[in-house]
Amino acid sequence: MDERVEKTPDATLHQRILSEVEARILSGEWPPGHRIPFEHELTRQYGCSRMTVSKALGDLVRRGLIERRRRSGSFVAHPQVQSAVLEVHDIRQEVEAMGLPYAWKREARTVRSARAEDRKRLDLPARSRVVAVTGCHLAGRQPFCHEDRLISLAAVPEAEGEAFDGNIGPGTWLLQQVPWSAAENRISAVAAEPEIADALAIPAGTACLVIERRTWISDQHITQVRLTYPGDRHQLVAAFTPSQA
Repeated sequence: MDERVEKTPDATLHQRILSEVEARILSGEWPPGHRIPFEHELTRQYGCSRMTVSKALGDLVRRGLIERRRRSGSFVAHPQVQSAVLEVHDIRQEVEAMGLPYAWKREARTVRSARAEDRKRLDLPARSRVVAVTGCHLAGRQPFCHEDRLISLAAVPEAEGEAFDGNIGPGTWLLQQVPWSAAENRISAVAAEPEIADALAIPAGTACLVIERRTWISDQHITQVRLTYPGDRHQLVAAFTPSQA
């Protein structure tokens, strides 16, 4: 971009400036924080009007590729962090997809008035009632995932009569019973506490992957679940495409 170019109509030059600057940013030649040449430098370089350069840079600002700083110039923008959108998977299908027999082993189930911690997990009002279920999903004979789940009885009253002691886990049952309209996943890495480690047949302190998920139907919470996987037995894969202007 050091050579002067032949003069062409402003519309063509606008597109050329935009494309060339964008290419240098997306290729990594100009990394985040790199200062873009000043407008008067680009004007001289391309042999065009200041208005043409300003319009091209303005388009790049709107695309989120550059940012303008008063009295300092234009700089390549730092990319913004975005969360991958994950599906609500049926753990039974995850296990069977590996060619292994699936089993659900319930540890405990209670129906109770929502405690303070329950209300926080499910964002419930006072006097709410919940079903609390814990258990382990098995892949073959090996523990695959530990589950700690709350179900709002206001959203799913049928859950009060379900024992969850067969071979269908609470998540599978809920997917069959209740259509959800929104979900939230929070993903973290933790060291397994003794109780969870025992359920997963791993040493205490082993690195684990934890997915905390809440689902809604309209504005009503359905369930909140904490799924703990041994870190060396599970991967999360999110497919995505570049964001568009």
